[in-house]
Amino acid sequence: MASLSGSISKRSVSHKGQARRIISRFLIYIILIAGALIAVFPFFWMVSTSLMTLGETINKQLLPKAPQFVNFVEAWSTAKFGKYFINSVMITAGTLLGLLFTSILAGYAFGRIEFKGRDAIFALFLATMMMPESVTWIPNFLMIRGAIIPLPGGSWLNSYWALTIPFIANAFSIFLLRQFFAQVPKDLWDAARIDGCDHIRFLVQIVLPISKAPIMTVLLFGFTASWNAFTWPLLVTTNDTWRPMMVGLWTFVQEAGPQTHLLMAGAVISLIPILIIYFITQKQFTEGIATTGLKG
Repeated sequence: MASLSGSISKRSVSHKGQARRIISRFLIYIILIAGALIAVFPFFWMVSTSLMTLGETINKQLLPKAPQFVNFVEAWSTAKFGKYFINSVMITAGTLLGLLFTSILAGYAFGRIEFKGRDAIFALFLATMMMPESVTWIPNFLMIRGAIIPLPGGSWLNSYWALTIPFIANAFSIFLLRQFFAQVPKDLWDAARIDGCDHIRFLVQIVLPISKAPIMTVLLFGFTASWNAFTWPLLVTTNDTWRPMMVGLWTFVQEAGPQTHLLMAGAVISLIPILIIYFITQKQFTEGIATTGLKG
């Protein structure tokens, strides 16, 4: 009798534990779904608004009655997006080339080369990541104008130099690559030294071919930041000759009010290159985060 009672008690405890796990899992799914909906809603609203008429945006409708695909054509022609698109491509390409050059060399130096004061310099370098971007705008602006140090030509305002040079060195990108380079086995370096390799040859022939994932992650972050830049290009340019697409979106904000449907159509157009780059680098991006010690 006592054995039967104990068995029933164990089954009851087991059922209660299973019920708690089901409820816990159900609550987790509810929270995740709610978070996903909150994260996706701004993107959904942007695409939906880009297909509305101006009247529908004023009435704050959630969905268009009839999709207005002509909004994309009107946005492209009204805001001179062709010129802005070329500027964005030039600025982003120049920034990424400089960013890869400085990040790879600095990341390798911090991760693989022993020199006096390396850890102190790296800690000081990481401290710059805590600095708000807006704090650097004034000193960067004065440097670009040639007010702090003499520059070739006197001033770099209204030039690609002003739009790219301040962003070709990034503390986070260097930190990300340094974390990966530091994990490369020392045996590889010892074997390379026996074959007569120096640091440059070891970096180019051994380290870079196995660093595709973190490098693609740096590229994706750098591309997104450069492509979406708005305030700095507006600060260092005075005409449309040098301005990128994000500044071009300001064309749709007029004294009578913003043309929200065209503004969102322009935003969708400017978002397409970022989505293409993301889907191309998605696998490497995930591997890069997982192999550099940044995963939770």
